[in-house]
Amino acid sequence: MLPALHSLHFVGIAGTAMASAAVAMQEKGFRVTGSDQNVYPPMSTFLASRGIDVKTGYAEANLADQPDLVVIGNAISRGNPEAEAVLERKWRYCSLPELLREFFIRGRRTIVVAGTHGKTTTTSLLAWVFEHNGLNPSFLIGGMPNNLGQGARFTDSEWFIIEGDEYDTAFFDKRSKFIHYLPEVALINNLEFDHADIFPNLAAIQTTFRHFINLIPRNGLLLANGDDPNLAPLLDITHCPVKRFGLGKANDLRAVELKLDAGHSAFRLVDTALSIRLFPFRVQLVGEHNVRNALAVAACARHCGLTESQIQSAFETFTGIKRRMEIRGTCGGVTVVDDFGHHPSALRETLKALRLRFPGQRLWAIFEPRSNTTRRGVFQFELADALSQADVIVIAEVARWDQLAPDERLDPARLMRDLQAAGKPTAYLPTVDAIVQHALKTAKHGDVLCVFSNGGFGGIHQKLLDGLAQRFS
Repeated sequence: MLPALHSLHFVGIAGTAMASAAVAMQEKGFRVTGSDQNVYPPMSTFLASRGIDVKTGYAEANLADQPDLVVIGNAISRGNPEAEAVLERKWRYCSLPELLREFFIRGRRTIVVAGTHGKTTTTSLLAWVFEHNGLNPSFLIGGMPNNLGQGARFTDSEWFIIEGDEYDTAFFDKRSKFIHYLPEVALINNLEFDHADIFPNLAAIQTTFRHFINLIPRNGLLLANGDDPNLAPLLDITHCPVKRFGLGKANDLRAVELKLDAGHSAFRLVDTALSIRLFPFRVQLVGEHNVRNALAVAACARHCGLTESQIQSAFETFTGIKRRMEIRGTCGGVTVVDDFGHHPSALRETLKALRLRFPGQRLWAIFEPRSNTTRRGVFQFELADALSQADVIVIAEVARWDQLAPDERLDPARLMRDLQAAGKPTAYLPTVDAIVQHALKTAKHGDVLCVFSNGGFGGIHQKLLDGLAQRFS
């Protein structure tokens, strides 16, 4: 019999999910400590407000209290002094997904939202539909929904809504995180090649999604995008019900009569089992991709017992997610937008949506190749095609370029040539300061500057706004 747990130590505690889980474990009565290399707001203040002892930097001395269980974060690798000490001493350890499964998910009705694109928006909107209608769900989201005010919450509700990431779990568990989440309902938005640092090709990603789908129980449900050709080979299963959603006629749940404008997206839901039934939905999100996200949410919520009017009531009040086409400010008629997009498909769809949001205005794409996929050359041509949807393009230096072999990394010069051949004004400006100065010199009244990065990008958004304020003061 395993000894009882009384204390936990989180290695890499400053991440949103790790910090939220640490606080939740403390609220369950455990003594919690943690460490991280960089501890800064808002997570530092969040942890401090709960009285959790957090050490800056990793060291064996941080384990002096001999915790009963060590939770090792996804960013931790071999060579970390705390991880090495835990392995050497044969102490009990686990990943965050394992901790979530055993302490927060098991016994709950879990909805896992997966797919290459749209996970954060779909999970946030679904959690808000449940919250708005009094179901008080637990949730874990890889972003910050405006309505919910936090990316993670653990309640006594029977419902747990979680963003299911296909990225690997930990250095000692290379399976995808979503393998641990015990899905009752699995919602898969789409499937494309991504995470080139851990998946060699699309087939490998399809394999991990097959493993995920195999976990759905016979009384569960697989909701899948029926328009996605990469998902189609995974949907011919019999161990659980399958419903396809999308815009095509072959889907079980369809969005028809789409109306896309600058501030909203509207559609009618057709349930082919009730072929004459049409229900109108309207959401304050822009673009066809957000119609697909909202359709998926409506399909899932209906399955879970909510009515169309309850769903639409929540849709009306949903105000989006930080870093998803988030308007950071406007100065001198120039608007700065922050977007987390980094995959070519996400860039393309976001730029299409921004065309709707800002009709007739000149659209900039300021792109930092930072993700483990876009740093590499696997999307060399796809990036050019996606970014060419903008009127003006600025490319920053490839992040951590020195960690990749020259023949492996994205080639900015070639990207520049391809964009210029398409007739697009393009600049390669490695540093944030150079990009800001270029934008301040050339941006015009009415321009929309969309900054694409899955990181902080050196605080470029505020630097742009501060510079514009000085220019137009």
